[in-house]
Amino acid sequence: MHSSPAMSSLPAHIAIIMDGNSRWAAARGINRARGHKEGGEVLRRLLEACRTRPFISHLTLYTFSIENWNRPAGEIADLMQLMRHYVTREAATLHAHNIRMRFVGEMQNLEADIQRDLAQVAALTANNTGLVVTMAISYGARQELTAAMRQIATKVAAGTLAPDAIDENTITAHLYSHDIPDPDLLIRTGGDERLSNFLLWQSAYTELYFTDVLWPDFSPEELDKAIASYSQRERRFGQRKAG
Repeated sequence: MHSSPAMSSLPAHIAIIMDGNSRWAAARGINRARGHKEGGEVLRRLLEACRTRPFISHLTLYTFSIENWNRPAGEIADLMQLMRHYVTREAATLHAHNIRMRFVGEMQNLEADIQRDLAQVAALTANNTGLVVTMAISYGARQELTAAMRQIATKVAAGTLAPDAIDENTITAHLYSHDIPDPDLLIRTGGDERLSNFLLWQSAYTELYFTDVLWPDFSPEELDKAIASYSQRERRFGQRKAG
């Protein structure tokens, strides 16, 4: 029997690009909205799976990208309604399970009532000390970095920050993720093998795991496969391999 991997070889922060809802629906001859709805149910089960794996402290989810605004208006409306319904429906359960919910991205692009609903859930769970779930909504990594550069430039122009004082920590401090660790493991479902403008700065040394499994078929068992793959890797952070 194989021994369980040490806690140090398990990912504390997992990021996921949840891809494949539309293809899952198309393969079954049903509409995209049904695929997105099934994806929401998978998310509910995934949060429970992460909550019961205590080594996972952070989960970051690519929920809606900047590029997704180019999708058909009807699909965008369905996605927004589903997101609002999921978050508000699950809020009490998430709070009861000590989960903290964060929402990052260009939130000003969302309808005012959706912004309000998400803010209420964030406020409700703000003091929880369990799993931290960050949902990236209307998010793009290049846009995040651009916003950080603007903030830094403003401080330089105001004379409150010297150009020579700017380092990696300065940039990190101006990102949406400034108060959480970088991801240890990034999972992408659906078969594509690219980051698609997700956590580009934060994922510099993140282990990547790609699977052909479409998001509506992603199960706790598939999560464990990704974790097992991670636990077999040697993270060197740019250093030479030992031996």
